[in-house]
Amino acid sequence: METDEKRLLLLKHLEELRSWTYESLAAEIDRTRYKHDCLRFRQGVFADGTEYNLEFNVFWDDRKEGDVRVCGDLSTTPQRPLLGFLPVFPPDLTDSFIMRRDGTFVDE
Repeated sequence: METDEKRLLLLKHLEELRSWTYESLAAEIDRTRYKHDCLRFRQGVFADGTEYNLEFNVFWDDRKEGDVRVCGDLSTTPQRPLLGFLPVFPPDLTDSFIMRRDGTFVDE
C-alpha cells in the first residue's frame, strides 16, 4: 500500500469535515465525550486488499468554547505493537485541522 494513497484517503475525509460549521463540530465534542465515542469511524479495503480503519476525533484545542481541533488517523490491519511488544498501536498516518469560532482555520 502506497503512503500517497493512504494520505489522499485521509485528506478526503478531513476535507469533508472541514466543510462542517464551527457550531456543528462544537456540538459533537460533548456528544462524543459523553458517549466515549469518536466523531467518525470507517473501515475499508484498498485495491490491493489491505484493510484500513479511519478514525476521527473532535475536541477543544485549548479551552472550552475556543478553537476546535479535528484529528484523523488511518491505520492498516493487522496492526503491530509499538516497538514490537507494547500493546499500543500507532496509526500509519495522522492529520488534523483547527477551526476558530469564526469558521476560519488556524495556520491558513
